[in-house]
Amino acid sequence: MKKISTKISLFILIGIIISACNAEKRVPEGKQLLIKNQITVNEKNTKDENTFNQLYQKPNGTLLGNRFRLNLYNLANLNPDSTYQAKFTNNPKKYERKVKWLSAKQVDRLGKSFWYKGINDFLKKTGEPPVIIDSSKTEKSLLRLKYHYFNKGFFNVKTAYKLDSVAPKRGKLKYTITTGEGYLLDSIKTTISTPALDSLYESHKSHTFLKSGKQYQTVDFEDEKNRISTLFRNNGVYYFQPTYVTYDIDTINKKNAANVNLIINDYSYIEKDSTRTEPFKMYKISDVNIYTDYSANSDSSIIKDSTSYKNFNLYSHEKLKYKPRAITDAIFITKGGLFADNKTILTTRYLNNLKIFSYPSIQYEVDKRDSTANSLIAKIYLTPRKKYSFGASVDLTHSNIQDFGISFSPSLSIRNVFNRAETLEISARGNVGSSKDLANPKNQLLNVSEYGVDLKLNFPRILIPFSTEKIIPKSMIPSTLIAVGFARQTNIGLDKENFTGLFSYNWTPKKNNTARFDLFNIQFVRNLNPKNYFNVYGSSYNALNNIGKIYNTKPEYFDNPDDKNLIIEEGTKGFTNDVLTGGITLPEKDYATIKSIEERRMRLIENDFILATSFTFSKTTKTDLLDNTFYLFKTKIESAGTLLSLISNATKKTVNEKGNYDILNLEYSEYLKTEFDYIKHWDLSREKVLAVRSFFGIAVPFGNSDNIPFSRSYFSGGSNDNRAWQPYSLGPGSSGATNDFNEANLKIAVSGEFRFKVLGQLKGAFFADAGNIWNVFDNVEDEKSTFTGLKSLKDLALGTGFGLRYDLSFFVVRFDLGFKTYNPANEEGKKWFHEYNFGHSVLNFGINYPF
Repeated sequence: MKKISTKISLFILIGIIISACNAEKRVPEGKQLLIKNQITVNEKNTKDENTFNQLYQKPNGTLLGNRFRLNLYNLANLNPDSTYQAKFTNNPKKYERKVKWLSAKQVDRLGKSFWYKGINDFLKKTGEPPVIIDSSKTEKSLLRLKYHYFNKGFFNVKTAYKLDSVAPKRGKLKYTITTGEGYLLDSIKTTISTPALDSLYESHKSHTFLKSGKQYQTVDFEDEKNRISTLFRNNGVYYFQPTYVTYDIDTINKKNAANVNLIINDYSYIEKDSTRTEPFKMYKISDVNIYTDYSANSDSSIIKDSTSYKNFNLYSHEKLKYKPRAITDAIFITKGGLFADNKTILTTRYLNNLKIFSYPSIQYEVDKRDSTANSLIAKIYLTPRKKYSFGASVDLTHSNIQDFGISFSPSLSIRNVFNRAETLEISARGNVGSSKDLANPKNQLLNVSEYGVDLKLNFPRILIPFSTEKIIPKSMIPSTLIAVGFARQTNIGLDKENFTGLFSYNWTPKKNNTARFDLFNIQFVRNLNPKNYFNVYGSSYNALNNIGKIYNTKPEYFDNPDDKNLIIEEGTKGFTNDVLTGGITLPEKDYATIKSIEERRMRLIENDFILATSFTFSKTTKTDLLDNTFYLFKTKIESAGTLLSLISNATKKTVNEKGNYDILNLEYSEYLKTEFDYIKHWDLSREKVLAVRSFFGIAVPFGNSDNIPFSRSYFSGGSNDNRAWQPYSLGPGSSGATNDFNEANLKIAVSGEFRFKVLGQLKGAFFADAGNIWNVFDNVEDEKSTFTGLKSLKDLALGTGFGLRYDLSFFVVRFDLGFKTYNPANEEGKKWFHEYNFGHSVLNFGINYPF
């Protein structure tokens, strides 16, 4: 506690020092530090971000109201070299004394050290120089503001500014804008020289951005240029570019109105040092030539193997290694069809998605065989990747189970396995790690280990006996994945062997949309060490042991007569069996506790067999990594065991003593599960982002099951969930997380983050996480753990806190400190802020943002 207080005091002291810095320290006499920009539009203040972005000068950034980076800059010595030399210029004897016990070279080098020069360079680089009001930049800002509103249709805009002195070296700039009335688009006509283009334009005129009565916007004219260019180039007009679209805008004798004439002249080109014009042509594809083993270093004229397949010509410098259909299925450019940019792009995407070629090159040339010169030859150059590629990686890992781990993963990729562009991936993994939350009687550092192997075979098509082209056309880039895997864990809980199998279809219905249908998703989990249960789940053992000390009378169940602790597993098993069979009579409350402990033990030690079918759909508006205004929606529905039950009923299979069906002497799981995940980001400018996430998931057991397998259940807490609680330590409901690794089959979670820049690549965030898990429609009867309706929402836990993140470009290192703000497990009067302190806080480490 003393160390924590010392650290807090140190941070406060640093904050006071920085806050006390003179912000005007680097402001020359007669100059002023820019404190604030104010923009008034038609006598009303505006906070429009786009308007403020027109200004050349903006005040120094603030952090919680403090000009933190400016103060850091002011702490720096801007000329440390001169200052260091001045020490000796003013006092030569001091230099002589230093040289006596340090060489002259070492004394000179001392001036380049971190404490003299490095720290000042750091402060200058991390800090921010003062923004000093510059009248020339202010005039440029006025001009940009004028053009900004001109582009919005205000042709008579007037601008002015005023400098207000708020202190001898501080000033505020007030910009005044009077827009006048905006101009509206009046008549809109077209002058298109090429009749074919005029006809094509008229047939798609309803999609135009230019409409009578709409206010003039420069961006609409640019959008219309791009729309027309896209329309024409997707309909055969190969040589068309947006620059061929021009406008004649007439405002003469018009009051706040403009007549627009959209002009597209004929195609012009240079031939023998002279410019010629002719009507635009619509080009058709006369041939599609595919070079399957192109190399920039090879002689493209030497072709040793070729074939034609469905109007596609395939060429190879060596023996052709691909079945023609494997490649032609990825080509959307067709012989006899019109040239189209969108088909070129789609072909490029599909070929790249095959993962057997480097990025493809598609070129067009005019077919000289066509006397009308209206034909193009499409040439597709494919550079094969190596058939075999090896890879290996070593990673430091962190998860909800492991505090840290070291993993090694070798892999082998084999491309074009069956000569139809299939890809086989064989990978292995080994991991050793440490977890303080798991049973570790020998106190080993690396007490967790795992190894496994996976095989994945990817087909760039839908593998099914009938055609799916009408439902899932090849433009959706469909694929089929077949995967099998095996993993073995030791010292993780009960130790497990995990066998998996997958047969999955994937496709993209639209850009930024993905769909996945798992026809079969098989998982078999076998517990290797069920006798270790009470060593792992210590809370359950303590509850059982406390009751055993009171009611157990059999000495063979005790470790010794004094402590009377139940022996694992002979004592725990024997005492539980005596209670449940009536050999030992307990009060109703204690009996219910023993029954609940045993039911959970049996559920967690039983082997699981899951045969599931699921459909997953996701949609996002995120365009690239720098896009901070987007949403992501993902939903999934999964059904397990239904097919097996249909088969069991149809074959009139007999049930076991529990009334359930077995497969290979193993009860299979049967449930229905659905999830909804929504993430929304808002870019608030200046590297400030507001991010929100909501999640709802429920899994309902039925038929052959009265509970959900542990691997398919939900937990709460952790670095990507409610960060004020450790993983598995929140819920269910208001039960107070009485078990180890608490889980349930219903989850609700909502999180929000305000992210901002601190210094350079160091980011900060304030966050709030609300959520919990509950049991519903299963065999759990505890009222505190079950969801009984809207009134159960009072058990939503709330955690708040702050975090620091460092952006390394390729990933983000994240630390979040969460505080329990509302804990539903506490008694009335102590739910709010009772544990809001550093002693009950949780420090989370994570890689990348939580959502």
